[in-house]
Amino acid sequence: MKKDLLYSGKAKSVYRTDDPRELLVEFRDSLTAFDGKKKSSVEKKGFYNAQISAELFRLLEKNGVKTHFIGMASGNEMIVRAVDIIKIELIVRNIAAGSIAKKYPFKEGQPLRPPIVIMDYKSDEYGDPMINEDIALALGLASRAEMDKIRETALKVNDILVGHLGEHGLLLPDFKLEFGRSGGEILLADEISCDTCRFWDKATRKSLDKDVFRFDKGDLVAAYREVARRVVPEIFRG
Repeated sequence: MKKDLLYSGKAKSVYRTDDPRELLVEFRDSLTAFDGKKKSSVEKKGFYNAQISAELFRLLEKNGVKTHFIGMASGNEMIVRAVDIIKIELIVRNIAAGSIAKKYPFKEGQPLRPPIVIMDYKSDEYGDPMINEDIALALGLASRAEMDKIRETALKVNDILVGHLGEHGLLLPDFKLEFGRSGGEILLADEISCDTCRFWDKATRKSLDKDVFRFDKGDLVAAYREVARRVVPEIFRG
């Protein structure tokens, strides 16, 4: 049962439940970009993100990746294990796109072999700056062993997702992951959706993610719906 609001972010709200070990995450239709400077709300966006995230969490669990996912309470509400979030965002990059192609001499669309793993400090106050392991250790964000674990897990997640999405006609240029601690374990947390991943159509390289909103590339709901249609087609049946 959904109880009191614990936290409300840019696109999700987190509620307590009757079980203190579990939380309810509501995926909202709100949308932000460029550190909140651009805002909107798009009908069904939360539903599609929740359904895509749930399906990809199930896929990862089947392949040995431990996540916070438990199940769905409704179309846009997810039940998850309560975790203490590690304030490190891992970005895995397979194809140069966005900021990496602006800040470094990579060409947009250039394959990155092996994938590049980047760490950012998860902090709105400091603008989510890029960090390395020494900074993470100095800030007390995670131990060396924990950082090794989350990097290893991120690369495993990448291998699973790239293969699976490729079978559905999608490229995964890059994506963001977050992790949390629960009972001495490191669990994959947050979401894996059109808000946190770049998805490109494999044939056309057309954006099917939040870049559609960021750069006014067309119909955002149509893009999210297309990813959902490929990743979790059963939600469109009946």
